[in-house]
Amino acid sequence: MPKVQCIDLGLIDYKQAWDFQETLFKKIIDQKIAIRENDAIDNPLNYLLICEHPHVFTLGKSGKDEHLLLNQEGLKEHEASYYKINRGGDITYHGPGQLVVYPIFDLDQFFTDIHKYMRFLEEAVILTLADFGIDAGRVDGLTGVWIDAQLSTPRKICALGVKSSRWVTMHGIGFNVNTNLKYFSHIVPCGIDDKAVTSMQQELGKEIDFQKVSHTLKEKLANLFEFSLVEEI
Repeated sequence: MPKVQCIDLGLIDYKQAWDFQETLFKKIIDQKIAIRENDAIDNPLNYLLICEHPHVFTLGKSGKDEHLLLNQEGLKEHEASYYKINRGGDITYHGPGQLVVYPIFDLDQFFTDIHKYMRFLEEAVILTLADFGIDAGRVDGLTGVWIDAQLSTPRKICALGVKSSRWVTMHGIGFNVNTNLKYFSHIVPCGIDDKAVTSMQQELGKEIDFQKVSHTLKEKLANLFEFSLVEEI
């Protein structure tokens, strides 16, 4: 059974968290190379980073600059930063009240199938929402998790974007719990201009226990990916 260390980073600057991801990502890849060269025996430890970010917009490799609707003055006015990053996907927003989860997994220890990996991440969120009385699902041809997914007006509650190299993953989930949804009006979310964005708070009409959602999602991920949690930090 793969071993995963969960690290709660709290509210952390996006670039600081990105740099930390890169450090762990490289550490796992280096150990995999050492194993192949017979310089190491044990499988790398996997990591699950949980955090929130101050207001930030991130643009994936397939995104377009024009999907950010703010200029530099607008970013400053809204106390937001902007990064072009190395995950897949288009533009998204992270901010306080959004549960951000970065699995740094060696998929050689799980399964070597990125499509399955993405669906498992979505399923963990869908199962978490079900525990809170929210029915969610998928929209054909689109990544992420949606409310009223079968209707003509679905609302996106969770975005996904990942990077993988040598079957090691980084980046991951942006799950709207108590997110200030007004910030999504400053982008074309994930490059999709005809779908709404929502949050657990908006769907249930009350502020949600953030730590309870975080704990539930972590349990769903552990069950789906069949990993054991080692020490939590």
